Amino acid sequence: MRGLEVGFGDKLVMRGLDLDILRGEVLGFVGASGAGKSVLTRAILGLLPKRAGRIEVRGRDLDAMPLEERRAVERRWGVLFQQGALFSSLTVAQNIQAPMREFLDISPALRDELARLKLALVGLPQDAGDKYPSELSGGMIKRAALARALAMEPDMLFLDEPTSGLDPIGAAEFDELIATLQSTLGLTVFMVTHDLDSLYAICDRVAVLGQGKVSAIGPIQTLLDSQDPWIRSYFHGKRGTGRETAFEARRATNAPG
Repeated sequence: MRGLEVGFGDKLVMRGLDLDILRGEVLGFVGASGAGKSVLTRAILGLLPKRAGRIEVRGRDLDAMPLEERRAVERRWGVLFQQGALFSSLTVAQNIQAPMREFLDISPALRDELARLKLALVGLPQDAGDKYPSELSGGMIKRAALARALAMEPDMLFLDEPTSGLDPIGAAEFDELIATLQSTLGLTVFMVTHDLDSLYAICDRVAVLGQGKVSAIGPIQTLLDSQDPWIRSYFHGKRGTGRETAFEARRATNAPG
């Protein structure tokens, strides 16, 4: 992204934002509540119009692509929205099959088999496929929505607050699942999150959104060393102190010699 501007009415949310997402990385994206993290995600996905700037994928400007080529690129993106956004009137299996019905000319039997494979991939039992979202726990909804995000064999995953609403054990298990899927499938992951544990556990780099721009980006240690007041408060505040200590202990243990 280069020079990205996105706004609503007179309010400009993104103010000439520049950001690189590197192939094969897990990039955590943080910022104050209301700073525009989810707005940026929706702008990348084309769900919100941008006022200026460009978005390139593998060196190609999305806006300059023929429509069919752009749609083909976007079909290689999987999205997990914060609340799952499952269709309440469809079973889990039917939710997973929804993008297949839209874009793939395959038999119902093959769609059923692919749905079963996606359920297994995210750690859900096969009988979950016959249930409706209202019959699932919060953790199961997250996994079902992740299974749908993986339906089209994406190269890239967009995750909006993937561990919000989960208890600490469930959140840790979900982090582990994302890390496993990323390494196994070679995914690139763009993850909007407030969860400090997720940032420490699975992110290769972390970007900070402030004043409509990326104010800092780098490995977690780079942000821990930052003197920016908001970043210091975020990572060195009461909620971050224990995690920082544990992180430093792991670094010392893994240091050469």
